[in-house]
Amino acid sequence: MLAAGQGKRMRSALPKVLHPIAGRPMLEHVLDTVRLLNPAGIHVVVGHQAEEVKEGIRSGPGASGGELSWVVQEERKGTAHAVGQTLPLLDDAAVVLVTYGDVPLVSEQTLQECARLASTGGVAIITAEFDDPAELGRILRNECGGIQAIVEYADADPDQRQIREINSGILAANGALLKSLLAHIEPHNAQGEYYLTDLVGLAVRNNESVCGLVCRDPEEVIGVNDRAQLAQVERILQRRIAARLMAEGVTIADPERLDIRGDVVAGEDCFIDVNVVLGGNVRLGRGVRIGPGSVIVDAELGDGVVVHPHTVVEGLKAASGCELGPFARIRPGTELGESVKIGNFVETKKAKIGSGTKASHLTYLGDATLGEGCNVGAGTVTCNYDGVDKHQTTIGDRVFVGTNSTLVAPLEIGTDSYVAAGSTITARVDDKNLAVGRARQRNISGWTRPDQRERNKNENEQED
Repeated sequence: MLAAGQGKRMRSALPKVLHPIAGRPMLEHVLDTVRLLNPAGIHVVVGHQAEEVKEGIRSGPGASGGELSWVVQEERKGTAHAVGQTLPLLDDAAVVLVTYGDVPLVSEQTLQECARLASTGGVAIITAEFDDPAELGRILRNECGGIQAIVEYADADPDQRQIREINSGILAANGALLKSLLAHIEPHNAQGEYYLTDLVGLAVRNNESVCGLVCRDPEEVIGVNDRAQLAQVERILQRRIAARLMAEGVTIADPERLDIRGDVVAGEDCFIDVNVVLGGNVRLGRGVRIGPGSVIVDAELGDGVVVHPHTVVEGLKAASGCELGPFARIRPGTELGESVKIGNFVETKKAKIGSGTKASHLTYLGDATLGEGCNVGAGTVTCNYDGVDKHQTTIGDRVFVGTNSTLVAPLEIGTDSYVAAGSTITARVDDKNLAVGRARQRNISGWTRPDQRERNKNENEQED
């Protein structure tokens, strides 16, 4: 797998093959596909920012795992030179498949067929036909339709540039044959590089068969060389993911306005509205409804959960029948029992909330455990942080917390108790108690507003 290029046209400090597609480095997409072939070994050729590429695959989101052989191309002298760096690692009797880290949409079936063709002898190459082949290498065929050579765009004459069949760069050959042909490639071209494409012409001159496998879906072999192509490939992959979900019984309001950046499993009759982003590992039960503009990451939503518009969810486990939002923020470590309601402008973090409990608006519940059937009024805050440590708030079943209450942790509030609106609670509340933590109200007669005081002072000074 060739992944040594600098990717100058990306204009980025990030190595090209680490640019994300559907939330994962494009190189990982190719690695995952290649692994489906159960290869004897995978050798990844890296060069520019080699250490960053290796680290990005080891630690990146959704990292593929598995042992890889990393081969460093110290001097980048072309694709044939890059493949040549792996020759000491290749078995002469093996079928060697050459793929690219910046061609992330190629399918298992296409690669499998290419390898199968090469196993019968000769060289197998994957081609495709594009209405606009741009600056891709062109396939040259003879009068009988046989492949004669591949010409790079920079070296092609005007007639050759009119050819619509292009070289994907992906090829396969017996290890011994590959080594023999690579040894005879010379840098006789405009770039002064060792082209892997010259291997085809050498094979023809040596009377080796060259079989062209025309890819049924040209989108599979689109390479990523700049940001525009990155966006193009992203949208193609998103359409494929959306099509799979719809085939499994999910209604998607507009597949062009859905972004999935991870692994999503959804039950039947789910509905996903526009401009939704799903990331990480997301599991949706049957009949889940997700409103427009919502972001859901690493979450498990039970049957019938409703996510209202513009809600951000991360690290949530919610039982069936819950309602979230609109404009709620659910942070990691939140667990919701059945039919919990988290309303607008409510934030939770490491909160375990029992069945039937409601926090309908304007509330923060952090490092808190709430029992079943509680009602949390607007403006309630669990004060969990003292500037050094986080502290826990524990609330029993059927507790009523009045509007604008401040619960200072560590704190326990017993079952069937009440907290009066506007209270600051700092001590334990026993079962079935009413807690009132308000300052006594004072009405000050004749009070003067500060701005009026300043005006009166100035007037007095002028009189003096």
